[in-house]
Amino acid sequence: MKNLKLKVARIEKDLSQEELANIVGVSRQTIGLIEKGKYNPSLNLCISICKALNKTLDELFWEE
Repeated sequence: MKNLKLKVARIEKDLSQEELANIVGVSRQTIGLIEKGKYNPSLNLCISICKALNKTLDELFWEE
């Protein structure tokens, strides 16, 4: 399942995949794979992404 909420939140913060990846300490490819739903990030990575984007885990990663 694609993570469109993550992509939208990243774009709202005016960050590229590369910039977000640098902030949280992963590769650009990792961010791209998370957004495409092809990579299941660790809880620690999810928390880092949420902090970088000022979002909660529920806002970015909870499936309805």
